[in-house]
This record gives sequence, structure tokens and C-alpha cells, in this order.
Amino acid sequence: MKTETIVLNEERDVTLTTYIQPVGGRFDYIEKRPAIIILPGGGYQYLSAREAEPVAYPYLNAGYHVFILRYSIGKHATWPNPLNDFDEAISLIRSKADEWNVYEDKIAVIGFSAGGHLASAAATMAKNRPNAALLGYAVTGEDVKGCNSTAPDTSKYVDRNTCPCFIFATRTDALVPIENSVNFMSALTKAKIAYESHIYAYGPHGFSTCNTAVLNPSTIISDRVPHWVDDSIGWLKDVFGDFSNNGLTKPVCPRYSTFDYDEYLSLECTIAHLFKYYGTSKQLDEVLDEIRKSGGDTSAVGKMTLGALLGFARYDKNKIEELSNELKSIKNTL
Repeated sequence: MKTETIVLNEERDVTLTTYIQPVGGRFDYIEKRPAIIILPGGGYQYLSAREAEPVAYPYLNAGYHVFILRYSIGKHATWPNPLNDFDEAISLIRSKADEWNVYEDKIAVIGFSAGGHLASAAATMAKNRPNAALLGYAVTGEDVKGCNSTAPDTSKYVDRNTCPCFIFATRTDALVPIENSVNFMSALTKAKIAYESHIYAYGPHGFSTCNTAVLNPSTIISDRVPHWVDDSIGWLKDVFGDFSNNGLTKPVCPRYSTFDYDEYLSLECTIAHLFKYYGTSKQLDEVLDEIRKSGGDTSAVGKMTLGALLGFARYDKNKIEELSNELKSIKNTL
């Protein structure tokens, strides 16, 4: 394993610690590896050691290259310094993709608390965004003002370019209210971005990997909380794919929770989206007219896919196939 600490900004004491795993040889079926960047928490005032190397080990064991970014804190944490640190770090990793054998399109970021805020900012605002983001008891909303008065509410910046997210926290977190996670998930839902969430019933803030090496054994916390580690690794396999002979398997979890963003229209698009194309296709117009006449207020079925509604209504199968073929020829420009 190649381990080194690279200074990104000497004045602000910003460093990137690398854990580059071997490929080839005994790993003859592996040519490259996905990577994950760890952002420890600490309220933008310090960097928690419990959320640095201890977090790295499970992902190393899962076959990932791991990078720990120690970003700008304290007097240097004025926004956008921390986000610029992330941009520089991920740009460096992608620039060395061949040297370090990294899949440059399969780089995740995981952040905790204030580091979770930075991870959510990376997912929504960075010039060089990650391909997946994992947010642990993350500050995302106005609560960030308590630790960094210059930092933004990242939930307001969620858009269709936001990467898939994995969110975990506890309902009884006394330091970062659960609304931070809930509101961010609402924004992801509105933008139709794929995500997975685990909001556990009870537990404190800052539980890290939740074993006795990083958490006092007397801590009152749900015994299910440690599952987030294995669940996050499984989720990353869904999003990135798993190791296979000389490559990765095809991801099973799409980036979006809808087909409305695909290059061409299809029966899997929502009815609300297809109504925006009224006047594009005579056959589509006829179907949409029928929906209007039968449904009255189309908002009731707008979130359904056209294919699901036509199947439920037992629409003529031949006409469905004809419509499907026609939709596939119409470029999705919205």
C-alpha cells in the first residue's frame, strides 16, 4: 500500500493522506479501484481523529483506495476555503487516475458532522463533484451557522447534477437536529436524485463507526447503528458496481429515481414530464388527451409513469408498443 501525506495548502495546513492499494499481481483480476475521500468532523474548528483513519479501514477492506482530506479549519475555515480544498483534492486524484489506478468516475466522498456539510457542499456546489456522497449526521442547513457563519445551506443547492447520496444519523442527535438530514432528503426527492437513508431511533452525535474503539462502551445507542458501515459499502456496490474480472460489474442503482432525465423519452417517464411535450407527437397527444378526460385533475397521476398507468388501465398492448417506439425517437430536451 502506498501511503503519503501531500500538502495542498501549507498556509492553511491542508493535507491529503493517501492509502493507495495495489492492483495486478495477487489482485490479477483488478486493474483499477474506486476511491473514497474522508472528511472528518469537528465543527470547522478541529478535525476529529475518530472520523479519520478508523473510517478508512472498512473501505480499504472493501477494496477502495482511501484519501483523508484535512481541510481548512479555525481561522482558515471562511467559505469557500474548505470547498476549494475539496475541489483541489478530487482534481488531484483524477489527474493521477492512471498513476494511482483509480476509476476517475467512481470517486465517493464521506463526511461527518461539519465534514458532512462539506461533503454535501461537494455533492451540490463543487466545480469537480464526486460520483457519490455519504453524509454522516451531517450539518446541511442553517445550523451550520453555529460552527461556520460563512457556510451555506447546502440543501438549497441540490439540483439534477447532484450525485447519489447515502445518509445516516440518529433521531435523538442533540447537537445536529435531524431536520438537517430530513430537509436534505426532501431536496433530493424533489430533484429526483437517488439516495438511501438510515435514521436510527436513538443515539448521540459523533458515533463514527460505532464500535468500542471509537465510542465509549457505556454510550446509549441503538445496536443497529453500526450497520451503516456495511450498508454504505453495499450501497456503493449498487451505485458503482462490484469487482469483476478486469473491471467492475454494471451498477444496479441508477443515478436518478426517474427516467425523466434520460436522453430520450420512454414509457418510464412520468406523465407530468410527458405533458411538457404536448404537441410533439400525435399519438402521445391522443393518449394524454384521454388521461385528461378520464382523470380530470392530472396532478393526481402526474408522478406515475405512463407505462404504469397504461398497464393499469389495460390499454391496448399493440398501441402501447407503438407509442413506446415513437417515444424512443423523441430526444429529451428538458
